[in-house]
Formats: sequence, structure tokens, C-alpha cells
Amino acid sequence: MIARLPLAGLPLRFLVLVGAALAAGLFYLLLSPLIDGAADVALKGSGVALLALAALQLPVRGAGRLALVMALGAAGDVLLELPGLFLAGGASFAAGHLVAILFYAQHRRQTVAVDRIIAALLILYGLAMPPLLTPAGLPVGFTMIYAVLLCGMAASLWISRFPRLAALGGLLFVLSDTVLVLRMGGGHLLGPALDGALVWISYFGGQWLIALGVARGLLARAAHPD
Repeated sequence: MIARLPLAGLPLRFLVLVGAALAAGLFYLLLSPLIDGAADVALKGSGVALLALAALQLPVRGAGRLALVMALGAAGDVLLELPGLFLAGGASFAAGHLVAILFYAQHRRQTVAVDRIIAALLILYGLAMPPLLTPAGLPVGFTMIYAVLLCGMAASLWISRFPRLAALGGLLFVLSDTVLVLRMGGGHLLGPALDGALVWISYFGGQWLIALGVARGLLARAAHPD
């Protein structure tokens, strides 16, 4: 089964780069309050960029698509931090979600009713989130498109052949953006400081789990094609 592929089966270069990505994500969490400017932007974008590079080390079909998904996420990380480019950053993430949906749909598995219900609930949440959480001044239409693509990405992972590890990553990504939009509207879940940390931990943790889970799934599919 795909979900049981051992971690040892992953290429060493991939493991080194995902390890470096994890370190970069942790460094950003710890150092972001202490740095600013170009250093802060570069450190923020480096973690997911390293995941994109890691994906390129996979000697299997689909590695390039995974790398593109991660590269668009890294671009979004950087653009969100640059003045006047917030919507461009959101568009980069939206493009990444669209690429991911099309990619994961190619690896759809036979599902049971509960899986289809969960996937449908995720899409419904994408439709409901913008009216509930969109802050004043941000176009609801843009947020609606983004939220549906975000939740569509998570739903596509849930009903895919990829390990549940990847699906968990998709759910963490949804959690991250939910808390982010809530904060933008002046609300909070745990408190200002803790919510900020939660956004990054759930976002980066989600991306990291997606990269690892999809990589494991691609290698397993290559080793045991249907």
C-alpha cells in the first residue's frame, strides 16, 4: 500500500533537502520577530523553495508537478511580504492550488461514502469561509475563488491515492489560511501572538507533509503500478 512505503525508500538527496526545508521553517518561526526587510522575506520563502528543489530529486513521473506546486507556494510566501503585492501573492497560491487539484485528480482512488462526504464538506467550507471571515476592504469574490481552490486542493488530496500524511497537510493548510483571514479581520483564535505562530506552523507543516506524502505516493506508484 502507498501509505506504508518506508521513509528509507526516499532518495537521500530528497531527504537532505526536506530536512533543510524543515530547519528553514523552524528558523523562520524563531527568527522572524528579530529580523526584517530582505532577510525576513528570503528566510520566509526559503523553506518551501527547498521543498520544490527536493521534489525535483524524485526520479519519478509527477515530480515536476509537485515541484511546481511548491514553487508557486514559495513565490506566494515572498510576494505576500512585499508592499503592494498581497493580491499577487494570493494569486500565486491560488495558481498552486489549481495545479495541485489537476495533479492530484490524476491519482484519484476508489472512495467510500465517508470520503466523498468529507471532500464535499471541504468544498462547502470553501464557499462558506469568505462571507464569514473576509475582512473589510478585501474583495469577497477574490477570497471566494481562493478559498474554493484551497479547499478543493485539500479535498483532492483526501480522495487521492497519496498517503493520509499528504491529506493531513492539506487540512493544516486550510487551518492556516482560516486563522490568517480571521486575524486580518481583527479576530483571533488563541491570541495575537499564538495565532501568528499557529498560522506559520500549520501552513509550513502542511506544505512539508504534502511534499513528503506525495513523494512517498509517487515512488510507491512507480514501484507498484496498477
